[in-house]
This record gives sequence, C-alpha cells and structure tokens, in this order.
Amino acid sequence: MKVLKFGGTSVANAQNIKLVLDIVNQKAKQDQLVVVVSALSKVTDLLQLAAAKAAANDESFREVVAEIEKKHLDTLKELIPVSEQSSLLSHVKRIINHLETLLDGCFLLGELSPRTADTILSFGELLSSFIIAQAYQQISKDAVYKDSRELIKTDNNFGKAAVNFEVSNKLIQEYFAENKSRINILPGFIAQTLDGITSTLGRGGSDYTAAIIAGAIDAEQLEIWTDVNGMFTANPKIVKQAQPIANISYQEAMELSHFGAKVLYPPTIQPVLRKNIPILIKNTFEPEAEGTLISNQISSKDTVVKGISHIDHISLLTLEGSGMIGVAGSSRRLFEVLSQEKINVIFITQASSEHSICIGILNSDADNAEAAINRAFEIEISQNKIDPCYVEKDLCIIALVGENMKNHQGLSGRMFSTLGKNNVNIRAIAQGASERNISTVINERDVKKALNTLHENFFEENTKQLNLFVMGVGNVGEKFIEQIHNQRKFLKDNLKINVRVIALSNSRKMIFDEDGISLKNWDAALSEGEPASIEEFIKKAKELNLRNSIFVDITANATVSEAYEKFLKESIAVVTCNKIACSSAYDNYKKLKSLSRQYNAPFLFETNVGAGLPIIDTVKNLIASGDKVHKIQAVLSGSLNFIFNNFDENNSFHDVVKEAGVQGFTEPDPKIDLSGIDVARKILILIRESGYEMDIDAIANESFLPAECLATTNNDDFFASLIKHASHFENIYKEALAKDSRLKYVAQFENGKASVGLQFIPKNHPFYNLEGKDNIVLFYTDRYVDQPLLIKGAGAGAAVTASGIFADVIRIGNV
Repeated sequence: MKVLKFGGTSVANAQNIKLVLDIVNQKAKQDQLVVVVSALSKVTDLLQLAAAKAAANDESFREVVAEIEKKHLDTLKELIPVSEQSSLLSHVKRIINHLETLLDGCFLLGELSPRTADTILSFGELLSSFIIAQAYQQISKDAVYKDSRELIKTDNNFGKAAVNFEVSNKLIQEYFAENKSRINILPGFIAQTLDGITSTLGRGGSDYTAAIIAGAIDAEQLEIWTDVNGMFTANPKIVKQAQPIANISYQEAMELSHFGAKVLYPPTIQPVLRKNIPILIKNTFEPEAEGTLISNQISSKDTVVKGISHIDHISLLTLEGSGMIGVAGSSRRLFEVLSQEKINVIFITQASSEHSICIGILNSDADNAEAAINRAFEIEISQNKIDPCYVEKDLCIIALVGENMKNHQGLSGRMFSTLGKNNVNIRAIAQGASERNISTVINERDVKKALNTLHENFFEENTKQLNLFVMGVGNVGEKFIEQIHNQRKFLKDNLKINVRVIALSNSRKMIFDEDGISLKNWDAALSEGEPASIEEFIKKAKELNLRNSIFVDITANATVSEAYEKFLKESIAVVTCNKIACSSAYDNYKKLKSLSRQYNAPFLFETNVGAGLPIIDTVKNLIASGDKVHKIQAVLSGSLNFIFNNFDENNSFHDVVKEAGVQGFTEPDPKIDLSGIDVARKILILIRESGYEMDIDAIANESFLPAECLATTNNDDFFASLIKHASHFENIYKEALAKDSRLKYVAQFENGKASVGLQFIPKNHPFYNLEGKDNIVLFYTDRYVDQPLLIKGAGAGAAVTASGIFADVIRIGNV
C-alpha cells in the first residue's frame, strides 16, 4: 500500500484536481492507495482571515466566507455532472453554514480561542476532501472517504497538537485491516482530541497526516505531491540555478526542511523514519519528472553538500557577562525562561569561555524574549555581573547541509571565505557534532547574495556569475557590450564564467534588470529607460546587492570617478578606463587602493594606459617580484601618434585631428589629448604603480599648442583655432623634416622627475618607426639595465580599449 499526499497547489482548483485524479487513477492500477489532501490553495489563509475579522467585530468576515463558499461550489460544479450536483451542493452549503455559525459566535463574543480556531481551520480540508472524494467516485466506485479525525488522536494543545501514537496507530491499523477499498481519501492537517474535539497538526500538517498513516500501516512508500520537482539544492525562487536533488537521506531532508525548505513539513519524516519507509516528492504538474527520494541510502559518491537552506525573520539574542563564567545553571535558566514563554529556539551558540551565549529566535518573539530574559536575570544585571539582553533583528540563518560533510575537511572555511569575498558579514556560527549542518547568521538583506554565492561555489561546477553595472555606452561601450554578447558562451563553456549586464547608463538614460539585460537590443531598451542619475545608479546597485558585482566605468567623467569609493565600500569591484581617479590627488589614489584591499573588491584600470596593452599588469608583476623601476620612456597616446603619423604636407593638422575623433582615437574633448594632460595622467599612473609618490602638477608639460587653442572652452572653438593656427603646426612639421626626424609625443620619468612633450625623434631611436596608433613603453629596472623591457602595440581605438576592459572583467572572474 502507498500513501499519496496532495498539497494545496495541487488541489487549487478543478483543473488541478483533474490532474490529481489522473495520477491517482493510474497509480491505483498497481497499488492500493491512501490519498491525503490539503485544503484548496489559499483557503486556510481565508479561514484565518475570517476568524480574525470576526473576533475583531468586523462584519466583513461574511464577505470572506462568501468567497470561500464560491470557491468550493465553483470547483464542485466543474468536477461533478449537473445531474448529480444537487445533494452535493447542499452538503457543501451545510458545512459553510456551520462555519458561519462558529464565526458568528466569535463575532458576538469578540474573541477567538485556540480551540475554536482549530475547528474553524479544519473546514478547509473537510471541504476539499469531500469534493475530491465525490469527484473520484465519478471515475471509480472503489473509493471511499474517511474522516482523519476518527483515526488520529492528539492532546489538547490546539494549534499544533501532539499526536498520541499509541491510540492513533491502533485505530489506523484496525481501520485499514477491515477496509479493502482500492482508494481511501482523507483530509490532512486535522485530528481530534481523545474527548472528541477537533485539533490541528500545525501549518503543513497534511504531510504529517500522511506520514502518520504511512508509519502505522507500514506503507511501501509515502509520496508527497506538490508544485515543484522535489527538494532543491536551494530555494529556486531565490537561486535560479538551483537543481532538484535526486536522492537524499532522512537526516539531510530533516535539516533542509527545518531550515525553510517548504516542500516538506519538518515533523513528516519522523513517523516513516522509524519504519524506514521511503518518501518520494513529486510534481503534480510534471508527474514524469524524477522527483526526490528520501531514504536511509547514502552513497559515498553523493555530493558532499546536498543543499543550502535558510530561515528569514530571525533575531539574535545575546546574553553575556563575567557573572556567567563558571556559574552552573546559567544556560538552564535562560532556556527555562524561553520555554515558559513558549518561544522556540532555532539557533544556539556559546563561547567556550562561557562569557556569552547567543540564541536565534523569530523576530516576532524577540521583544517578549528580551523582556523575559531581563526579568529572569534582573539581580545579576543590577549588580553588573551580566549585561542586559542584547537584541539584533532582521537577520537570517543560512545552513549548509550534507550527510558526507563530516568526511571532508575545509568546508567551513570554504563557506566563510565565499561569503567574506562578497562582503556578507557573519554574525554567529553554529555546527553540530554530527557536522551535518553548518549554520550562520547574516543580515537579512544579504540572503539572496549569500545563497547564490554559496550555490555557485558548491553546485555549479565552479561557474562564477559576474554581474556588471556599466556606465558609458559610447564608441568603447558599444564595442564592450558587443564583445560580451559574442563571447558569453565561450566564457561559460571554457572559463566557467557567466557574465550578465545588470545595468546600463549613458548621460541621459539608464536601465536595470536583475535577471540580466538582453544584449541583442540593449540600445532600444536604454532609450526607453529612466532618467540617468549617478546617485540613483549607485543606490540601485547597492539595493540589488548581487554577488560578484562589478561597476564598469567607460566614461571620462570626473563625477563618475568620484563614485568609486562608494562602490568599493559595498564590495563592488571597479573596472575603469577613466584615468581621472588614478591620476587625482595621490591621497585619493592610495585611498582607493586601500579600500579595494579592505573590502576585497578588485580595482582594475589596465586601460588607463595603453588601451588593451598589458602595461600596468606588467609593472605590478615587476614590483611584486622585487624589481625596481628607475626610468620610463614612452609614447602613451595612440591618438597623438596617429595624428603625427598622418600629419604631412597633404593633410592639415585640423583634418587629421578630426579624423582621429571619427576613428574613436581621441577623447570626446580632443583637447584633453592634444594638451598633453591625457599623457601626463598616463605617465603619472605608471609612476605611481612603480612605487613612487607623485602628483600631476609635478610633471612638466611642454605643450605644442598655441595659447589661444588651449584657452578654448568647447570643441567648435577648438577646431576653429586649429585652422587659425595652421601655419604654427606646419612649421613644426617642416622643422622635423629638416632634422630628418619624426614627431612623437613622449612621456619620461627618471631620477624622480617626469615630463611630457612633443619631441623630434631621430632614425636610430626605438620610437622612430612607431606606426599608426601604436604605443610603446620602455622600462629600465634593476633587472632590465642595458636593454629595457619593451611593450608595444595598438594604444587607441574603441575595440582594443573595450578588449582591455573585458580582460579586467575576466581577471576578476578568475580570482
């Protein structure tokens, strides 16, 4: 014999009930069945609402009753042929009338006792089981209805009654010994005291009803039919990558169900565990899915961690003080107080010094618990031997569960390290001696990030999800998004990195999508976005609180660069091609580097110098390996190199600068490049990364631009000034020809001094043959004395700059 239980969503309406009837009909061909059903979906909530309204003298409870009546009558009418409805509809109405009479009593008295509440809540299962039994009898007459209250007896603890197993098992066994019907349909959740008063087994008690019956009759199997494909490695509503668990032990299932895996009511397992009866969790809406089998079979090949679960709305209470050290009975007194107040303790941890003890309870119990504890330890508190109870609310418990965890070292460290890397602060830790469960208390706002981070680490083949917040979608930004779109599959398959763009912003609009923005038509979506605001951008990134978040700055905006500090303090990594931050005041540069280390948030800016060339990374590796940089010579502006390589007697200086802008080689304001400030920023960054302290005003900038060009305030005036001073630039070019040299804009650092400026480069110099938009850097170090370390390649252009930004993102993914 098998016991099948169908939950509220499985019997939510007539359409779903028809699916249930099909499942039962198919299984009845092979086995004798006990079918336990819950109330129709949401009916128990409606009954609670009606009772609360009635007790509060709110006449609108009648509207709720009318809604309950309509829901059941509509369901019955759709399931039963019209010719047979009359008597059944009358029966349902009589039950509803009885319900309304009870609620009238609550209304008149203005109160709702636990006993009356149980009776009222029982109507949901009584109605659903009656309708489902009648519906199945349209298919087969070999089906009977049995009221569970006649079989399951409890104490008088209304609301969550304790089962009298001795009496209940005897009644169940006697009934099924005599009854040979192929199918027995019973209401779940409800029971009866020994003196005949209706009681309930607690929310989720229908699972428990089924387990009690299964245990009593030594059922072959208990099947829990619900709306998901079994127990999952994490809550699939929070962790979209969560996977169904095929096999799990009783103990693991109990741990997961205790910590919020709502697919199974925690007490369900105990009655079948004693009899070694397997539990199969199946999906009513996908009956062909494998589901989850709960048994005592544990394979050594099973994954070490079976699941990650959590409990929301937790408060942490801490009692501490020297008056607890070595004093016998302190813990007993604490738990006795909570027991007297009927407060359930979910989490316990105590320091080995006995100086403090922490307990986790529900937020709703926190105020009552705090007052009771302070009363119980009033004398010790007044004598300053113990501090008043300290309460922290709005926390969450996360649990890592697995039967095989005890056989593997380092799981706790791996768990805590994973959380720490994403700035999830751990408030308390508990681990049982069985090592089947590692529990931590964290801030409730971090639960989504924590669950996803842990799931990624323990279940997703080390696939790391990177969540990008991108600001700036001009030439470089467009190429960057294009590269992500084209390479996503390669990254996932080969590097185990899943890149999602969560936010995009330009100077006018911004959009956010927690599930990732579609990169096929991102530009159209952005045009319909909300007004851009750096403050709102930062606020939303913080509120989303996603794991492995990266802020990508593809602007040249000073205000945006000032936001890096805020991102880093939230453990959000920063990748930028914007040179302003790293070339700002030295103290600010050092602060950003320090924040990066403090909050474990990478701060990468490879594209600040040389676009996609690995210049900064090379310097970092030199310094890390103990080398010392003494001298730097470089052509660091791809745009200026392009300009001077193409400026000749046939192409005016103005036209070449214009073309450089069209090609995307210059900044939006080309004067930044031509004034030398861009090159000065780049050499400054290299100097700082080489270990020297310097500010921008210490770099000599020998401008080749006339004063009038430098004084312009907009691009139109700037280009007009280039035309006006065309002869000035022609003279520079002629001078280079006369010296048989080429014009290169060179940055230099030696003996603590730095300069940038236009130079005439002779034929024998390494810079002479530097073509197109290429950059070149020469490093003279302790190890590279006579022959410098040389890095050369494309130093400008949207595609190469985007690739450099992309490379920094991948570096973070590989950390």
